Amino acid sequence: QVQLVESGGGLVQAGGSLRLSCAASGRAFSSYTMGWFRQAPGKAREFVARISRSDSSTVYADSVKGRFTISRDNAKNTVYLQMNSLKPEDTAIYYCTGDLGVVDVHTSSWDYWGQGTQVTVSS
Repeated sequence: QVQLVESGGGLVQAGGSLRLSCAASGRAFSSYTMGWFRQAPGKAREFVARISRSDSSTVYADSVKGRFTISRDNAKNTVYLQMNSLKPEDTAIYYCTGDLGVVDVHTSSWDYWGQGTQVTVSS
């Protein structure tokens, strides 16, 4: 089992940048596929990005492709989400997630979740 704690959220102006971090405790972090989801007020939680456990290959939602970068440091048990060129529509609570098995863009396929960190982008 793994515990996930996000940090790095905050208030930023449109066009700005933020870097989210997710620290994992527990065993075998490198065995987990890691991801980020987000949930805006009144909307369903949606997939943002994921990074594989094996070759660190990445997948992004179309809405963030080219602006966000997911990365991981297995030595530090941490996954990051670098967010550039932020837009007001990126405002949401961002959740870190992890899983040992096969995952997809649906929340139901992921086993472990953090508590979330708020990102607010002002226009």
